[in-house]
Parts: sequence; C-alpha cells; structure tokens
Amino acid sequence: TMSVERTDRSQRPAVTSECHTARFTTHWTPDNVGIITVGGELDASNATEFADHVEQCASDGDRLILDLSELEFFGTAGFSALHTINVRCAHIESRWVLVTGNAVSRLLRVCDPDSTLPIADSVPAAVTLLDGEPRRLLQLVPEPS
Repeated sequence: TMSVERTDRSQRPAVTSECHTARFTTHWTPDNVGIITVGGELDASNATEFADHVEQCASDGDRLILDLSELEFFGTAGFSALHTINVRCAHIESRWVLVTGNAVSRLLRVCDPDSTLPIADSVPAAVTLLDGEPRRLLQLVPEPS
C-alpha cells in the first residue's frame, strides 16, 4: 500500500478523472482540505464511481469539500451517492461539506427537505463550516412500542 504524508498533500498536483458524463478534479489546500470539484452530469452511469473517488480521498480524519456547483445535471443516483459518502465519512471520522449549485439544490429540496447533509453556498463557506464543530451523523432510533 502507498502512504502519503499529510504534509505532502498540498504539493500534489490536481488530479482530474473523466467518468462517463462527469469530470472529477481533486486538489489539496495547504491546510490539507481536499476539494473535489465535479462538472458535467452525475447520474446512474457514474454515481458509484463518484462515491468511490470520494472514499479514496477521505483517509481517516481528512476534511473534504465536494463542490458540485458546476454540475449541469444531478440525478437521484447522485443523491444516493451523497448518502453513501455521508455514511462512509462518518465511519472513518472524515468531515465533509457539500457545495451545491442549481441542479443539486433542486433535487435536495425534494430528497433532503430537512437538510441532513452538510451544505454550504460556496467553497469559502464550506471551509468555515469544516473549521467549526463536527456534525453528528443522524441515527435512526426505534420508536418505543
């Protein structure tokens, strides 16, 4: 396995990968925040690859910003991927924030009306959120019978 020193992260070049109709670009800030920018369309053809890409970037304790503000299309499979990312990141104690755009906001109004996902309006706002208190993952509790 390959290990990467945390201090080296910001020195790495941005990495872009194409997956069907989407493009994922990842770069690291000097304070080790991974910014994953997604452009194009996120749908059933690439949502699993998107979740896997985020998981690869989210080693224990890392902070990630998923910038989906440039997406032209965001399907329900994309929302499922965000749920998967939320669970995986909580499991490895990695913090993340989602930057939405029109396509994502439209779907989240329907699929996530209670705003359970960590959302920001911009990358700087997302950095501020990451610097704040950690969010707690919502857990379902059985109703008393």
